[in-house]
Amino acid sequence: MTEIYIVRHCEAQGNLKRLFQGVSDFDITETGAKQLEYLKKRFENIHLDKIYASPLIRTRKTALAVAGGRDIEIKDEPGIIELNGGVVEGKPFKETFNSIPGLAETWDNHPEDFAPPQGEKMRDAYERIWNTVKRIAVENSGKTVALATHGGITRCLMCRLLNGDITKLASTPWSENTAVSLIRFDGDLKPSVVFYNDASHLPKDLIPQRSRLSSFMGGEKK
Repeated sequence: MTEIYIVRHCEAQGNLKRLFQGVSDFDITETGAKQLEYLKKRFENIHLDKIYASPLIRTRKTALAVAGGRDIEIKDEPGIIELNGGVVEGKPFKETFNSIPGLAETWDNHPEDFAPPQGEKMRDAYERIWNTVKRIAVENSGKTVALATHGGITRCLMCRLLNGDITKLASTPWSENTAVSLIRFDGDLKPSVVFYNDASHLPKDLIPQRSRLSSFMGGEKK
């Protein structure tokens, strides 16, 4: 049996300012730093053979918290980086999305068709994360590893595992910052989701209501 913990990064400046972070390298916030302290405690008694991190500041710092000072290899993994937003990278969600005809509607209601100009298509990201996770499972057969990654990428992965169809992406919940999911692969590499979006390690005041779980056309969905 192979176990892979999927960990969304802590709150970063782009979350706080409601920007499309994507592959933009925003640092973490004060709230994010507090979230990491609780995440560190959550993992302190969980054995990990290796940690993979998306090569951005917010995910690298999240990976360090998961390691908790233990001698665990942390490896940069470009295959788990967030979707590249192209022309919307680092820009305010509402204003930017509403300035491009149809983009906000697609993001909210048909995210599987999201394809920002000069960016990565959602369908490509959906395949990328699955292929990366399968490879990591093969490379770490019989071991336990963690992935420090992103909300959009985690959502794509869980949509495939729980729904089996990218057209169900709009109904697949977002993960909270530092939320943890667990996937198990059996000896035949058949995956199963043990739990998804577990942020029980966080006190309620560290789960921001301004998170990307909201609709950028219709307001908060929480």
